Amino acid sequence: MSVQPAPPPVLAAPRETRDEGTAAPRPHSVPARALAVLRIALGLVFLWAFLDKTLGLGYATSGESAWINGGAPAAGYLGGVSAGPLQSTFNGWAGAVWVDFAYMAGMLGLGVALVAGIGLRLAAAGGTVMMLMLWTAEWPVARVLADGSPTMSTNPVVDMHVVYALVMVVLAVCAAGRTWGLGSAWERAPVVRHHSWLH
Repeated sequence: MSVQPAPPPVLAAPRETRDEGTAAPRPHSVPARALAVLRIALGLVFLWAFLDKTLGLGYATSGESAWINGGAPAAGYLGGVSAGPLQSTFNGWAGAVWVDFAYMAGMLGLGVALVAGIGLRLAAAGGTVMMLMLWTAEWPVARVLADGSPTMSTNPVVDMHVVYALVMVVLAVCAAGRTWGLGSAWERAPVVRHHSWLH
């Protein structure tokens, strides 16, 4: 009776360490770094808008119109809405203190979360709601404004607000705050460990 040699052991391929529910690339890989650059760049978009409207840096907002000088950051935008089903609602909100506070808090919160790489799930959810509101105010579906002039809309559905929202969702799903950010430390915090929606 011949003895057959035992088959060689099967070596399991190394597995990437990923948290359940995420599709995060390895923290030091090229995709992770690319997502980190995208995350920080988008965060700076929101932070710059917040700083310019707060301090009146002379770009989109003059010093006289700065929030710290009594300006209403969202008034011009909402007052200029001239298309869409919520036109009158947005026009009525122009200059309201609570709207200015919510608008500025949203931009500051998104900017800090994205640049620091913390709370990306919360930022994606809140940012998507904010972008939806801004998309509705722009209402790119319309071909003409209330006065009959053309909207010059370049796409009736997908504009920068939709793209920003999608980017924030992708960053959250990929846990992009772990690379060049404080995401890993944030996720280890006790309150965050017990409430995954804070990731």
